Amino acid sequence: MKARKSKLSRQSFASVSPTQAQSRIVTAARMHADEVETNEPLVRRLLNAQFPAWAELPIKRVESAGTDNALYRLGSNMVVRLPRIHWAVDAVEKEQRWLPLISRHLPLAVPSPIAKGTAGEGYPWDWSIYSWLDGKSAAIASINDLKQAGVDIAGFIVALRGIDPTDGPRPKRPSRLAMYDSVTRAAISQLENEIDGRLARRVWDAALEAHEWDGRPTWVHSDLDPGNVLIRSGRISAVIDWGSLHIGDPARDMKIAWSLLSGESRDIFQDRVGADDATWARGRGMVLAEALQNLLYYNMHSNPVIVRMAYHKISQLTVDQSDRDRG
Repeated sequence: MKARKSKLSRQSFASVSPTQAQSRIVTAARMHADEVETNEPLVRRLLNAQFPAWAELPIKRVESAGTDNALYRLGSNMVVRLPRIHWAVDAVEKEQRWLPLISRHLPLAVPSPIAKGTAGEGYPWDWSIYSWLDGKSAAIASINDLKQAGVDIAGFIVALRGIDPTDGPRPKRPSRLAMYDSVTRAAISQLENEIDGRLARRVWDAALEAHEWDGRPTWVHSDLDPGNVLIRSGRISAVIDWGSLHIGDPARDMKIAWSLLSGESRDIFQDRVGADDATWARGRGMVLAEALQNLLYYNMHSNPVIVRMAYHKISQLTVDQSDRDRG
């Protein structure tokens, strides 16, 4: 993992809202040692070679804190999405296959694949063109009613879980939390001066004590963070970035509860999404493990948005755990 280049006190984020934690979205700097550089001239060359009918349309890089793909708005109603790292390449085929099939069952908009490009012009991988969805990232946009947001995102997850999972993709990584026990405990120890280690361990212990998912296989978006939720007119309108879509444990989609919601809106979400205590506990553990690894991998230069949001999630989880301990 990359050496950490900055330390931030947990007190700085103990009462920070998601939008404050990500006060503005900026295009992340180079984050991975082996990522591929992209720019507007490259996109223009790829279009000239493969989709000449669109090659003269305006191209503008989209500000994004995403870690896996570079986005370029094409004209007024399309967006080019180029994987920037090798592990994101499989998502191109996955989204091309599954998004058209699942989108008609969902109450929120999702990107529609328009075309698939191939390697060329010095770029090594397949890439995609999607429909452009208007809206601002929930990381920076104001939400009129957070309780309504909890209802809306819960309804979206319930609808996604209701889609026939036959032949759906399996997760790339092991889903059992016990597989991550040693690395998570090591991360808590390494970050002891920046987070409340005692409460973080309580969150993790509770997650491991919860029974594993043994129900019907179900679709999960798996990356429901504010950066992948769009807001229009103060309300959730779309969910983007489906590269982690798979069939698995529904606890994976609980992470939005500690990254976007809080207080009563979180309670409403849990009730509407139908998460039992074990699923909720596993979800908390998954959020903690991911946030810890983000703090160890990224820094305030490579991706300040991810770092700030990781602190926010951990602070929400530990405050939640403190409330539970007090009974």
